Amino acid sequence: MTVEGELRGAAPHLLLDSLRTSLTQLYAATCADLLLIDYGFTSLRPVAPVQSPARASHVPADAGPAGRVFRTQQPYLFRDDGPTATVYLPVTVRGDRFGVLVVDLPADRGTPETTESLGRVAETLGHALRVADRHTDLYRSTRRTHALSIAGEMQWDTLPGRACAGPTFDLHAHWEPAYTSGGHLLDWSAGEDELLLIVADAVGDGTPAALASTLALNAVRNARRAGLDLVGQAGLTDQALYGQYRGKNPLAALLLRLDVATGAIEVVDAGSPTLWRIRGAAIERVELDRQLPLGMFEDTVYVTQHLRLLPGDRLVFVARATGESHAAGECEAPDGPVGRALARTRHLSGADAPGAVVRALRETPHGAQDAVLVLCLEWRGHGEGTPHATPDRTAPFPP
Repeated sequence: MTVEGELRGAAPHLLLDSLRTSLTQLYAATCADLLLIDYGFTSLRPVAPVQSPARASHVPADAGPAGRVFRTQQPYLFRDDGPTATVYLPVTVRGDRFGVLVVDLPADRGTPETTESLGRVAETLGHALRVADRHTDLYRSTRRTHALSIAGEMQWDTLPGRACAGPTFDLHAHWEPAYTSGGHLLDWSAGEDELLLIVADAVGDGTPAALASTLALNAVRNARRAGLDLVGQAGLTDQALYGQYRGKNPLAALLLRLDVATGAIEVVDAGSPTLWRIRGAAIERVELDRQLPLGMFEDTVYVTQHLRLLPGDRLVFVARATGESHAAGECEAPDGPVGRALARTRHLSGADAPGAVVRALRETPHGAQDAVLVLCLEWRGHGEGTPHATPDRTAPFPP
C-alpha cells in the first residue's frame, strides 16, 4: 500500500506511527519526527512519542535547520561523513505551514531524488493532519507553549487558518496575542474564479468579544454559502449582530471579492480595518468610502466600491482591537506606525510579512496592549497590462 493509503487508514492519533512504518519500508529510514509550529509562530514542537532524543524538546522557529526549512519552505538534506543523512521537509497545505518533518536515513539513501520523493510524502502528511485534527487533540495540544484562554480557544476553532494559496494569489495572516485574543474576525473562500474574504477589527477582548465575532463569522458564512453577494453578506451579518446586541457591539469590517484572473476587486467597507497597498517601492493607504460598522443600526444598506490590481501588488489589511482611546498627546495617529511597519517589512515574503508587521506595531508605545491582526494578499496575475489599483466607485464589477 502507498504512504497515502497507509495514512488514510491510520487512526488520527497514530499518523506518525503509520508514517514511520512506511518510511522504514520504502526508504530504510531509521528515525522520523514531526515538529509542529506553535500558535504564536515562535517554536517548533515535537509530536510525542519522539524517536530521536535530540529532538525531544522544542526548537526556535527562526534557528537551526528545522527553522530554516520552516521559513524558506525548501527541503534541506544534511550529510556529513557519518553513517546517517538527515532530511528536513516542510509540512504545508495550500500555503498554510504546519511544521517540519525530520527523517534520518542511511547515508547512501540521502540523495536529491530521495529528498524530492520525501517532499511529496510530507505534503501528503500535511493533508492527513488537516483531516485528523478534527478527531484528536494530540496535534493541537502539541502546538501550545502554554494554555489558551477560552476566547483564544474559540478563535482558533472558528478561523480558517493562517494562509491560503491559489494559482494567482497568496494569502497570509498573523495575529497576536495568539493565546488570549478572541475578537478578530477573518475568513475566506477560494473558488475557480474568485476569492471572497472578510477581515474585521476585534470587538473588544475576552469571551464576550469571541462570542460576538463567532456570531458574525457564522452569519457571513451563512450568507456566502447561500450565494449572496457582498452587499447581501454585509446585510445579513449586520442584522444578526444588531438583533443580538442592539447596536452595543458593532463590528468594523471589510468584505472583499477578488477576481483571481483579472485582479478586479469589489469591496464593502463597513467602517473597516485599514487597507494598504504595496506596489514596488510605493506604500500607500487605499482610501475607501467608509460606511457604518456591522450591527450598529437596524437595516443598514451597504454599497460596493471597486479597485483593480497590478500583478505583484500586495494588499495589507490591518485590524486592531477597538478599545479606549489614549489620552490626548499620548499616541500619534495610527497611520504613522502602520506605514513605518510596512516600510520596514516590505522586502519580506508574503508569508513572513504579517508576523513582522504585527510585532512592529506591538513594539510601539501602548502597542503591546493591543490585539492586532494583519493579512497580506498578493496577486500574481497572468500577464502584464492590468489596470492600476485605484478606487473606482462608479464602474460596474467586470464579468
